[in-house]
Amino acid sequence: MRLGHGSIHGVAAPTDVDRVPRRGLPMSSVLIVGAGPTGLTLACELARRGAAVRIVERSPAPQRGSRGKGLNARSLEVFEGMGILDRLQALGRDDLFFRKYRNGEPVSDTDPFAKFAPAPGAPYVRGLLIAQWNVERVLRDRLAEWGVRVEFGTELTGFEQTADAVTATLAGGERLEVSHLVGCDGGRSGIRKALPVTFEGRTLQEQRMVIGDVEAEGLSQDLWHQWIDEDGGIMLCPLPATSVFQLQAAPERDAEGQPVEASLESFQRLFDQHARIPGIKLTNPDWISTYRVNERMADRFRVGRVLLAGDAAHVHSIAGGLGMNTGIQDAYNLGWKLALVVAGRAGDGLLDTYEEERLPIAAWTIDTSGERWRAVSRSIRAAGSGTEGVITPDVLGLGLGYRWSSLAVEHDARADDAVLRAGDRAPDAPLRDADGAAVRLFEIFSGTHFTLLGFGAGSAAALRETADRHGDSVWSYLIGADSGALDDFEGHAVREYGVTGDALVLVRPDGHIALTARGDDVRAVHDYLGRLGG
Repeated sequence: MRLGHGSIHGVAAPTDVDRVPRRGLPMSSVLIVGAGPTGLTLACELARRGAAVRIVERSPAPQRGSRGKGLNARSLEVFEGMGILDRLQALGRDDLFFRKYRNGEPVSDTDPFAKFAPAPGAPYVRGLLIAQWNVERVLRDRLAEWGVRVEFGTELTGFEQTADAVTATLAGGERLEVSHLVGCDGGRSGIRKALPVTFEGRTLQEQRMVIGDVEAEGLSQDLWHQWIDEDGGIMLCPLPATSVFQLQAAPERDAEGQPVEASLESFQRLFDQHARIPGIKLTNPDWISTYRVNERMADRFRVGRVLLAGDAAHVHSIAGGLGMNTGIQDAYNLGWKLALVVAGRAGDGLLDTYEEERLPIAAWTIDTSGERWRAVSRSIRAAGSGTEGVITPDVLGLGLGYRWSSLAVEHDARADDAVLRAGDRAPDAPLRDADGAAVRLFEIFSGTHFTLLGFGAGSAAALRETADRHGDSVWSYLIGADSGALDDFEGHAVREYGVTGDALVLVRPDGHIALTARGDDVRAVHDYLGRLGG
């Protein structure tokens, strides 16, 4: 049971009312610039915590280009915690086979996720194929449920900051004062360029692709088609819940060997050359772009009251589909911290941990996607191998954590080789409540609170004291065979968390382990939460 707050019955996720602090809206606010997946995720995380937030987007309407087209396993966990996973799953699919062709003939069908199996601690291991515009639509709808709407056709033209606030100027002359400004405005971020921030890295000029969204009547939408030959290739990936394929290809070259400007006509010529399927015509090009590989990262993610997230902070190759996912996870890390700071419930120093935790992840992402890009470039022309090779355990995102973080604290003197440590992603596990109803740890974590798990009867007193002292900011649960405890009936929770004896595990609002301690060490919990308050 949740100590001090009654028992769990069935699905125990907090209601939307529970998720909003009862203290009322803070007077300070946050301005987010950029309404892609990163900005929208951050806006949702702030709005559901009661923060006053505005999100502006200079484009006059939502973008139609597919751009990113896949959510990895960790992003699915994030969106379950935000209460929108079912909406996204209804618009995507996780069972698409990659069909490889050679000389126009199919040579292999591959399920790139077949090598992964879900487990009690990791229920999602398959990526979800979904057009980025549908991800954004679901996030906009969720944001609107908290009373916040994207302000399209609204451009930030300048900003100034002091020790106390940021003054932002919008096109048309509107000036507003906010507590913090967050740049989610893409790889060419104007906010980043206005800051004393470097964006070091490289552009691989020769490694370019043409990309576009087209329709191709008569071509199966149950396969990701990949025609690769010695002289180039083309790939068409169906976008679920649409009639559209995302086309990716090496650019067509003219007689001098120079790339031809991407167009529907050049797409058709590339398709005819490599696919060799008469009668298939590409039509309705909603979006056409030329892509060059950039590997760059800001040296800072925070300058005073201005922060950067997503592509504004880091860009890399598309291999592995990490771009949209890394931005979403930036926002999930930053959201709970920024909400606590603007509400006056945490010290300003908490925002330093955003850069402390996410900058190394960005560096890892650039290295990992670059390695995948080079590996695919080498192997893609071999029959039956290629793009599916980028799908490795790394790209699922489940192994990424923050063990180095100042927010990762251990007091339980566990062995150095303990599998799960403070800073790691907190795993799921199936449990039963006092009435015998099934409940998962992820359902317990869902919401805006910290979660304190107590393993063993010796932790019960610490759980009660935490519930009494911290109220709704920390939800406390006893796990074990005792009356009123959540029943770890198959022992998955104990195994996943590596618990021996009585123990306390404090889980952050973003689903990472904050603290581990002995079952009776309630002082460690109080000290940790007190330190957040500055």
